[in-house]
Amino acid sequence: MRFRAKIVDLACLNHFSRVINTIAKLAKTCTLRLTVSKLYFILSDKVANGGVSMWCELCQGNFFDEFQMEGVAAEHNEIYLELVPENLSRALKTAQNAKAVKIKLTNKHCPCLRVAVELVSIYLPVLKTMKSVVERMKNLSNSIVIEANLSGEMNLKIETDLVSVTTHFKDLGNPPWASEDGCQSSAQGRDLENMAEARIDIKKLQQLLAGQQVNPTKALCNIVSKRIVHFILLHEDVSLQYFVPALA
Repeated sequence: MRFRAKIVDLACLNHFSRVINTIAKLAKTCTLRLTVSKLYFILSDKVANGGVSMWCELCQGNFFDEFQMEGVAAEHNEIYLELVPENLSRALKTAQNAKAVKIKLTNKHCPCLRVAVELVSIYLPVLKTMKSVVERMKNLSNSIVIEANLSGEMNLKIETDLVSVTTHFKDLGNPPWASEDGCQSSAQGRDLENMAEARIDIKKLQQLLAGQQVNPTKALCNIVSKRIVHFILLHEDVSLQYFVPALA
C-alpha cells in the first residue's frame, strides 16, 4: 500500500485543517478510508452500547494539489487506516503558513500518517562574518528577517520606519539531503529563487553567534516560512541545534 499527498494552496490547507479539527471534537479514533478520488472519515460505535456514528466524505481534488495512492490490490484499490484525529489536527496546526504540506503513509513500526512541512535548508556563511553583521544590525532594530532559497542565497534584513538594510550572501550551497521523501522537497518542480523567510528576535540570533564555542566544521539552518528558524552546528561528534520561533 502506498499513499502520498500534497497541499500547496493555503486556503485549502486551512479548510482541510478545520474539517480535521471538527472530526477531532467528535471522535477520539476513527477509520480513514482512502480511494483514488475521495477520503472518508468513519466512526461506527456499537449502537447497543449507545454509540454514535459519523461519516465525513471529502473529494480529494478540492484539497490536494497532488494525490497518489495504491491499495492492497488493483481490484481493491482502497486503504483503510485507524486514525486518532487529534494527532492529525495537532500536526496540521504546526504547518500553518507553510509553503506546502506533505502527508504520507509510512510503515516503520506500524502504519501511520506522517505530516511534513516544506522548508528551505542552506549552509550558513562564516559565523564570524555573520556575527559582525548581526551585531551592527541589532543597534538599528529588535528583529531581523532571515530569508534563503534553494540557489544557495541568503539575506539578512532589517526594516524599520527610518531605515532598511540588507546583507546578501551568495553561493552558500544547500545540503544534499533534500529528497522526495524528506521534509524538504526535491528541487525539481520548485522555484529555486523563491525565498523562505522568517522574522526573529535579533538578540536571540546574536546570543547564538556570540556564545557558541563549538567552532563547527559545518553550520546550516532550516527555515519554515513565518514559523521557525532551526540552526544546526556540527563539529565531529558534537551537534548543537538551536530553534528560534518566528515573530508574529
